[in-house]
Amino acid sequence: MPLFRNARFEISIAKPGDLPIPVGAEIAFAGRSNAGKSSAINTLAEHTRLAYVSKTPGRTQLINFFRLDCGAALVDLPGYGYAKVPEAIRKQWVSLLETYLRQRENLIGLVLIMDSRHPLTPLDRQMLDWCLPGGRPIHCLLTKSDKLSRNEAAAALAKVRRELAPLGAQVSVQLFSSLKKIGMEEVEHKVAGWLGLPTDDLPAIPTAAELRAAGK
Repeated sequence: MPLFRNARFEISIAKPGDLPIPVGAEIAFAGRSNAGKSSAINTLAEHTRLAYVSKTPGRTQLINFFRLDCGAALVDLPGYGYAKVPEAIRKQWVSLLETYLRQRENLIGLVLIMDSRHPLTPLDRQMLDWCLPGGRPIHCLLTKSDKLSRNEAAAALAKVRRELAPLGAQVSVQLFSSLKKIGMEEVEHKVAGWLGLPTDDLPAIPTAAELRAAGK
């Protein structure tokens, strides 16, 4: 069974002091507003409205916890870098994100969402700077890859991998498309590895030849 299917909403919090008592491992999803984070979560969970998809980027101001069947939690962090909000609210978001990413003891990995057409923005790099010192693995999803030609997508992937190569094995990168469901299996295998779960029951990662044959 896919790892993220049957994810159930648990709680939303707006302040660091409201974080729930840690129960089980947590996998955080973070990304710049309008990079496709909510769509990626919904696609992985096979649920159209699990994570709120707003027409106005940056509207999601809370940390949302979803419980997976394996007992771990998927943690949806507020989108960053776009919303036209008062500076006081923006600072509150930054404090919430930084506190969670640097201090949450049962956070075991971060899935960082970046638009494949505009990856590694200064805010994406700030997110990496917050997370890298903790030694947790970071897996980058280059979303909206369906909006690029096959050659453009391959070039974007190669470029990001090249720029992040000095960070070593702690950071990995892949292409992803919520619309065409490209890359779902790769994410599931990566996160299952973080959780120490067997991958026998997960769909196999398609080969490049199989993707070409499917027109993806």
